[in-house]
Amino acid sequence: MADTSKLFNDKSDLYARARPQYPAELFSFIRTLVPHAHTVWDCATGNGQAAIGLSKVFEHVYATDISDEQIANHLHAKNITFSVSPAERTNFSDNMFDLVSVAQALHWFDFDKFWPEVRRVLKPNGAFITYGYSWFSVTPEIDALVENKVMSVVEPYWAPNNKLIIEGYKDVTFPFEKLGVPNFNIKVEWNFDQLMNFLHTWSATRRCMDAQGTDFFETARGLLKQAWGDPEDVKTATSPLIIIAGYPNYRDKS
Repeated sequence: MADTSKLFNDKSDLYARARPQYPAELFSFIRTLVPHAHTVWDCATGNGQAAIGLSKVFEHVYATDISDEQIANHLHAKNITFSVSPAERTNFSDNMFDLVSVAQALHWFDFDKFWPEVRRVLKPNGAFITYGYSWFSVTPEIDALVENKVMSVVEPYWAPNNKLIIEGYKDVTFPFEKLGVPNFNIKVEWNFDQLMNFLHTWSATRRCMDAQGTDFFETARGLLKQAWGDPEDVKTATSPLIIIAGYPNYRDKS
């Protein structure tokens, strides 16, 4: 298991600026999963991108992350309480939450310890949902350059954990019957520097830089800048969301 606290401490301020926000429609859907919206645990919150969306449909959000640097760079809302905690062991009370939410992080967890913790802190009719994204598409030319000049170079440096989300969590065993969920896309409006910042936040990019230096990234930057045109021009980048939801404690009622 990768040391995720160290991995996401690195460049946490850049992560806070570069990572995209989730669509409001996703959180409206999440609210429909539970009869009450008093409390929600946003597990592995990072700097709080999902916590902000959850704060608009739940009375109070408890947002945790294993990285103290990520928490130090968190976004702000009055009804969010941020704290440092591993996903698998928290100080939350039993049956505390209406819903447990994990955005772009499930692949880092120790499942044998995480699922019992989810069941412990969820109310009897509480729901679990995880969601995330893989690659973003901008234009065919830019997509091809990202694939050939960045993704193909950093591919050997992805942790095995990352492959779980890249493959849509198909190899993760969920302790509940999966619900049918709508299709959502996550869209961002990026200028050129925002695109490059996003590519820089990839853990594989940082590992590759540590091993090979930054020349490959600077080469990619030059080619992508030429394809982008005016660096201040804003382009739409789109990725389908991977969403899996269910009711973990329903199994205990049988």
